[in-house]
Amino acid sequence: MQANPPDLRPDLARARIPADHPGDRRDGQPTIGMVSLGCPKALVDSERILTRLRAEGYAISPDYAGADAVIVNTCGFLDSAKAESLEAIGEALQENGRVIVTGCLGAEPEYITGAHPKVLAVTGPHQYESVLDAVHLAVPPAPDPFIDLLPASGVSLTPRHYSYLKISEGCNHKCKFCIIPDMRGRLVSRPAHAVMREAEKLVAAGVRELLVISQDTSAYGVDRKFAEERGHRAHITDLARDLGSLGAWVRLHYVYPYPHVRDLIPLMADGLVLPYLDIPFQHAHPDVLKRMARPAVAAKTLDEIAAWRAICPEITLRSTFIVGYPGETEAEFQTLLDWLDEAQLDRVGAFQYENVKGARANDLPDHVAPEVKQDRFERFMQKAQAISQAKLAAKVGHRIEVIVDSVDDEGATCRTRADAPEIDGNLFIDEGFQQLAPGDIVTVTVDEAGEYDLWGRL
Repeated sequence: MQANPPDLRPDLARARIPADHPGDRRDGQPTIGMVSLGCPKALVDSERILTRLRAEGYAISPDYAGADAVIVNTCGFLDSAKAESLEAIGEALQENGRVIVTGCLGAEPEYITGAHPKVLAVTGPHQYESVLDAVHLAVPPAPDPFIDLLPASGVSLTPRHYSYLKISEGCNHKCKFCIIPDMRGRLVSRPAHAVMREAEKLVAAGVRELLVISQDTSAYGVDRKFAEERGHRAHITDLARDLGSLGAWVRLHYVYPYPHVRDLIPLMADGLVLPYLDIPFQHAHPDVLKRMARPAVAAKTLDEIAAWRAICPEITLRSTFIVGYPGETEAEFQTLLDWLDEAQLDRVGAFQYENVKGARANDLPDHVAPEVKQDRFERFMQKAQAISQAKLAAKVGHRIEVIVDSVDDEGATCRTRADAPEIDGNLFIDEGFQQLAPGDIVTVTVDEAGEYDLWGRL
């Protein structure tokens, strides 16, 4: 079983299914497989489902043959992602035959059953109880409380040394190209004390890096009116400060550039939070942003970026952009290129606009021709690549801190503070790495730089 390739969208994460060793399974133990597609937020949903199933006595299979049934957690953000999800469902049906579908595409059950009428059940995103009910019906639980034990940290689909930490669900924005609010609802923030309790357990279990995710991290706590409960306030600045006190790396994703984001930058300068912001700018021309119905259209983002860098010069900025949005003219696209030249973002991804069923952008006039979108995508990525290469070249000769992700016979694959797992670059060590282990945080000297990756030595 496998997940979508990470190049389908800039924020995709490859799921790692933790296999229960066959010798550890007891006779008659029901076994479930999981295919997890889509973004890190979906990955967290998969982890929660598997944790609940493990608590009920189910074993987890890493392959189709060893599973009594398979759950496919789908992505439905883009038409290409929907196609990937349907393909994964079809593969699971062919290889196993007993398939339960959940996730974002599950919000369109007729779309799924129309293509695959033999699926056992279809549930929508974060409908954990419905997924469990479907599993119980397909493969009845048979727990043994004296044998079936669940790790205190739950089931993780990421390596042990880092973990995604979802702080809210849903989104209050109404961007015309996006249907996430329709699928996942309005913003619902978790209580800050609950987030902290989960983070504390993760760190106690050996997690060295916490990746904070949501649909809109900057808006965390708005729906709770930034209430304080049990000593923790539901505001992103307070939450970041509290998480930073745990001693792990804290990385912030999906941060909209609201004015209060500048309050996070001193925390980065002080070392409490990684100097890294993942901000979905999407475009730079005001007319395109208006047609997108993006929030904070009037924000002077270049001024904000300059202010952030003045406070924390080492800050890394990552973003994603849409090229070929309906009505985008060559002049508007050129504005985006000029903006990128001035902004000098460190990590940049882009994807070509696609219609998504139910999105208001579908009805906009003057859709851009596919060959024009492809040309603009290539020109955009060429510029972004040149900026990345120059920024990485400037790191040669510097000593930096890295976290080790994996070690094999050829070397160690690491990440700097400027690199999130799966979506950014790596730093490779090919000499003297034999004593390193995943999760180690070490200091290296950068010897060589490429377009996206670095090479260094201890």
